[in-house]
Amino acid sequence: MKKNTIITILAVLGIGAAFFLILQNNKKSNEEKVAIVAEKNIDVAVRAATVVAEDISGEFSVNGTFLPKLQAQISAEMGGQLIALYVKEGSYVRAGQSIGRLSGDKVNVNVGSAQANLDNAQMTLNRYEQAYKTGGVTALQLDQARLQVKNARAQMQSAQLTSGDTNVVSKVSGIVNQKFVEVGTVLSPGMPIVEIVDISSVKLKVDVDQALIGQLALGDLVKVKPDVVEGTLDGRITFIAPSASGALKFPVEITVQNNFNKLKAGMYGTALFTRKGSHRTLTIPRDAFVGSVSDNQVFVVKDNTAYLTKIQTGTNFGDKVEVVGGLKEGDQVVISGQINLTDKTKVKVLQ
Repeated sequence: MKKNTIITILAVLGIGAAFFLILQNNKKSNEEKVAIVAEKNIDVAVRAATVVAEDISGEFSVNGTFLPKLQAQISAEMGGQLIALYVKEGSYVRAGQSIGRLSGDKVNVNVGSAQANLDNAQMTLNRYEQAYKTGGVTALQLDQARLQVKNARAQMQSAQLTSGDTNVVSKVSGIVNQKFVEVGTVLSPGMPIVEIVDISSVKLKVDVDQALIGQLALGDLVKVKPDVVEGTLDGRITFIAPSASGALKFPVEITVQNNFNKLKAGMYGTALFTRKGSHRTLTIPRDAFVGSVSDNQVFVVKDNTAYLTKIQTGTNFGDKVEVVGGLKEGDQVVISGQINLTDKTKVKVLQ
């Protein structure tokens, strides 16, 4: 009986060992298959385009942002408590219009005191002038009395000017865009009360490449395409920066009349320039860029490997972008599948 039990136990152990070996072999086989599949699929499928040289002429576009004709913060010249505010956000304000008033109690006291000093000095001068005729005062005393009147009059004028500062007047015309304080606020000198924006005309600010800036001049007419308005508007170049802002691009401002205030500051728009003559240049599809065009990064395919490359761009032609550095004619750039790539990823270019 005991012998049979031992044999049974050994048989069970043998079966278990055999089952374990089978599992191990299966696991190893599966890992090998997975490795083979992974090796076969290590290349990321992408589509690519070739960098080409083209003769470009005609129209080119540059994106930008609309700026207001004027933007100013209106503040009080003196400190005090704001006791009245005559405008609200959205109100139209004319230059010279009063927008608020400060408490003038202390200022009025100063005006009264200055007036009393002036009156007293004037009466003293009158007595000295009569006394001088009879020899009652000297010429020096009379001159001193006249000087006192002059000083008192200057103090009076200063007090009156300060009194006028309690009335806060706007120096510009426009719409109240923002209100910074409420009635009852104690203001310090120069503290902003409201912001006024004039959008009777707006300025589209764009950055133009160095290769094209020489073709532009102040006063040139330019077509402007706002993102939120159908069709194009007529604009005129009113500013060309004398110095580049970076990446050899020059800020240019194009003024557009804003009929019915349809355009707002901060909106996006596109300036449509006309290139003079033709120019042979390298171009790549807009889809080749990683992120936005302004990031200037593309994946270049060499020996079935994608390399993240920094390039220099020029004019934006819509679906094409000029390349001024970092690529050469014949290079391949990825135009689809960039989301699956990192630098030096193995790729398979789909035909």
